[in-house]
Amino acid sequence: MQYGICNETFGNWSLKRSCEFAAESGYSGIEIAPFTLAEDPRKLSSNQRDDFRRIIAQAGLECIGLHWLLAKTEGLHVTSPDKNTRVQTIVYLSELIRLCRDLGGKTLVFGSPHQRSLVADVTKDDADGFLEETFSALIPVLEETDTVLALEPLSPVETDVLTTAAETRTIIDSIGSPHIKLHLDVKAMASENQSIPEIIHASAAHLEHFHANDTNLQGPGFGAIEFGPIFQALHEISYAGWVSVEVFDYAPGVEQLVRESIRYMQQVEADVE
Repeated sequence: MQYGICNETFGNWSLKRSCEFAAESGYSGIEIAPFTLAEDPRKLSSNQRDDFRRIIAQAGLECIGLHWLLAKTEGLHVTSPDKNTRVQTIVYLSELIRLCRDLGGKTLVFGSPHQRSLVADVTKDDADGFLEETFSALIPVLEETDTVLALEPLSPVETDVLTTAAETRTIIDSIGSPHIKLHLDVKAMASENQSIPEIIHASAAHLEHFHANDTNLQGPGFGAIEFGPIFQALHEISYAGWVSVEVFDYAPGVEQLVRESIRYMQQVEADVE
């Protein structure tokens, strides 16, 4: 496994400082929230994109890709009954896919609970159809850029669309493209009836990317979830992708979250092997 961390963890730190600290702490990848780069990341010039890519590489890191794709946007929604809204969302996501490629990234994690949840007069079946239509429309640009869109199941507390890994796998199978795959998040999996190891095993053929966190919204090792069985399951399915730390509660402080999260994961992985 390769360890990465999401760059919004560092708050108002510069990308250079964030990457250097992540590398010093033992991470080999950085995952980018587009809104941290610019208010409208689509408007970043080619020179700016090159500069960001260079900063990441000079720190000795790889750019994993992007997440929080629709955070801090307005008027975008993947299950809106309004055709124009869905088209504009496809256009926006297409530009983020190109940004991901320009930064040297491979994977885009689609979570965006607020921009996929059901709105008035949209049924669950309607939403599934809109999801399939929207994500299928992205396949040409995903193929062009050789990137992958990883769909993220989230807990029912966050959204009412794609709330289980099984449901998300069904949509992925319906689309049927190697460029549309699955992302798993520990916090979200903890809300399911199946155990996390069971979900991982059932998702082996679909899994593209993985987020490590806890139900207390902090990093791995900071809460009640034991990662031994989780890493054992990842080992059993021969998962060789990224495990990225993604947190939402920064109370312990940036330095402690960053350092102790990877230290804990490394120890757990060593015990598994």
